[in-house]
Amino acid sequence: MTGRADDRPALDAPTNAVEAVLLDIDGTLLDSNDAHAQAWSDVFREAGFEIGSETVLPLIGMGSDKLLPELTGIDAKSEEGKRLIERRKEIFLKEYFPAVRPFPKARDLLERLRADGARLVVATSASDDELRHLLATLGAEWLIDDQTTSSDAKRSKPDPDIVRVAVGKAGVGPERCAMLGDTPYDVEAATRSRVRAVALRCGGHGDDELRGAAEIHDDPADLLSRYEESLIGRGIRAARGQPARWRSGAPRDAGPESEQHR
Repeated sequence: MTGRADDRPALDAPTNAVEAVLLDIDGTLLDSNDAHAQAWSDVFREAGFEIGSETVLPLIGMGSDKLLPELTGIDAKSEEGKRLIERRKEIFLKEYFPAVRPFPKARDLLERLRADGARLVVATSASDDELRHLLATLGAEWLIDDQTTSSDAKRSKPDPDIVRVAVGKAGVGPERCAMLGDTPYDVEAATRSRVRAVALRCGGHGDDELRGAAEIHDDPADLLSRYEESLIGRGIRAARGQPARWRSGAPRDAGPESEQHR
């Protein structure tokens, strides 16, 4: 665990209140980033590009409209680009998706958030039909209040469009939202939307890549285990007018707007 311990009680100011949590899914709640990378590598190989999954993996979290031209130079809006994007989705759902599983305690975390009264809005670069499969695997369809996918925004992450639409669907201002994600693209999109980002390392990115997040945890289980002292847990209590419940010696800010937990 990094950050300084502080015995002083923490006071939740109204500006720290969290009424809505915006959720990335791939790599955050589901262990699917490797599967997406392999599906892209397969479709690239079909198209004559030798691009391994290890090259694709760091870019997972970007939308297809950015990843495809980044690695191949093919315009995602061209006929060839549209064909490759659709083919990638087919390969992912048929060949790799059956092995995708939720991270431990991912659903438990969502149930805790929902029980505490947080509004849950998905903010993903996935397509509508992919998201249906992802939420079904997570068993979380009934826990989600609303969703924003690639079809709802002109530009994908790290541009802020998807997060801004999700904020609108949450029905509260960005200052009363928190974004849960696993990639630098989630962090950037949230920050550009004036939303605090809580990042998870389980998607494969290290702390340096996730810098800019207000808080970093290992995975959903780690966040759930630290829920009471986390930005989200404290923020939800603040929104409900409940006092902070810091333990003596609990980790506090490692710097302005930054807490990192190991």
